[in-house]
Amino acid sequence: MTTVFDVPGSLLVSRLKDELKKNEQIKPPTWSKFVKTSSAKKKPPETDDFWYWRAASLLRQLYIRGKPIGVQRLRTKYGSKNDKGSRPGKFRESGGSILRKMFQQLEIAGLVKKSMEAGKKGRLLTPKGKSLLDKEAAKISRELKK
Repeated sequence: MTTVFDVPGSLLVSRLKDELKKNEQIKPPTWSKFVKTSSAKKKPPETDDFWYWRAASLLRQLYIRGKPIGVQRLRTKYGSKNDKGSRPGKFRESGGSILRKMFQQLEIAGLVKKSMEAGKKGRLLTPKGKSLLDKEAAKISRELKK
């Protein structure tokens, strides 16, 4: 059986983004067009479907890690160095509000759930979310073999 590990990540996220656009529960807030994703960034994202790209990437990260993962770890994952001119850049985490709102929408859609294990806070993929990723990976694998 083909899994997320068997297909290129960028191709999977691209296809998953299109699937998430079809879902009624996942919609970017009005403020998402104007807000920067991190204090290290100078401008907001230029792509119109940034919200769906990041949500698809979140789902892939949850699948790959396989254990509960929280907003703080993902802030570090999506962070970057800020440009200080001639001084060395310093790492800055990404904003947490965007990630929290995405998690909330993915929970409503039934793709993600909060971890109920003692001592392990974070979010996990539901069987529905894992199935969605596996189906997309299988489609991509079939197309690559042709």
